[in-house]
Amino acid sequence: MSRSTIAMHHVRAALTGAERRGIDTVPLLQAARIPPLLLADDRARVTPEQFTRLVKALHRATDDEFLGLGPVPSRRGTFAMMCQACLGCHDLGSALERAARFYGLFPGGPELTVETAAGADRTAEAVFSVGNDLRPYDHGNFLAECVLIIWHRLSSWLIGRRIPLRWAQFAYPAPAHAPEYDMLFGCPVRFGARRTAAGWDAHWLAAPVVRDEAALAAMLRRAPADLLSRRDYGTTVAEQVRRSLVQALRAGPPARLPEVCEVAARLAVSPATLRRRLQAEGTSYQRLKDAVRRDEAIGSLAAGREPIAELAARIGFSEDSAFLRAFRRWTGTTPGAYRLNGFPDGRVSPGPPVRHETTGQQS
Repeated sequence: MSRSTIAMHHVRAALTGAERRGIDTVPLLQAARIPPLLLADDRARVTPEQFTRLVKALHRATDDEFLGLGPVPSRRGTFAMMCQACLGCHDLGSALERAARFYGLFPGGPELTVETAAGADRTAEAVFSVGNDLRPYDHGNFLAECVLIIWHRLSSWLIGRRIPLRWAQFAYPAPAHAPEYDMLFGCPVRFGARRTAAGWDAHWLAAPVVRDEAALAAMLRRAPADLLSRRDYGTTVAEQVRRSLVQALRAGPPARLPEVCEVAARLAVSPATLRRRLQAEGTSYQRLKDAVRRDEAIGSLAAGREPIAELAARIGFSEDSAFLRAFRRWTGTTPGAYRLNGFPDGRVSPGPPVRHETTGQQS
């Protein structure tokens, strides 16, 4: 299933720490198959796979799991050791407390706390917060957001079940890319709050930890993709609509995306009700339709194997020119800009050799 793409803001933010250290980021972008020219386009986006490759390249280049964004480095392997420590806990609450104490041993990093409080509906909530202010550092907001995202995904992974967030809040004004946050966190989001935090039902703290060392090794091999990307669980109306659209797109060619009345019938609601529910979730049928086509197009262009004319037809455009206009409207640039230049066979610059930590060999 097509996964949501990632805004260019997050790519630029991730690069900031390496740039501050004087590291040439062009080879890192090329290794991630991200055309460097896209950095200048605010509407440009990348696939989760491209972003994952970039983060891994930044980990190696900075030797820092915080990508050079924090006040002090977090050496590679720290996160894995923290996860290892959590596996021995009986339940999620004790695992999170142990994880917070673990990071508390390293001065200068995020100060993480987990507490139970009464929610707006007077039921008990677990509140996970970043206690210190990372904003004095370049893109400290981005680092704090990543901490919340990763710890929420890690909590769900530890107990083997998705934990729905009730809310997320941030101790800074709403940024220009604020609409991205609903998709990232899957819950109501508020800016200008007293602290950066997220809350979920407190009963999840009693859920048993079910993962073992083999599962941890598999998760770490896929990291950070599984922790930074938000899976489609079909728990919101927008997710259900998106799933229907992706299934229709993949059923082609030629693709024929269903009309709103067809999707409403599948969900056993009227078209008017479907539109109201999507509006309540901050989106619309047309926006979801555009996003599915956009993400499918970006994924294909990043892979670099499908001719643009065939791609246009596959995602439902009868004319190339209509696809080109739509793609520029979605991303601010042309489909050709998403193809890496300089390597006619689609290869990228190999960059410097990578030294493997366990063997010391180069590749």
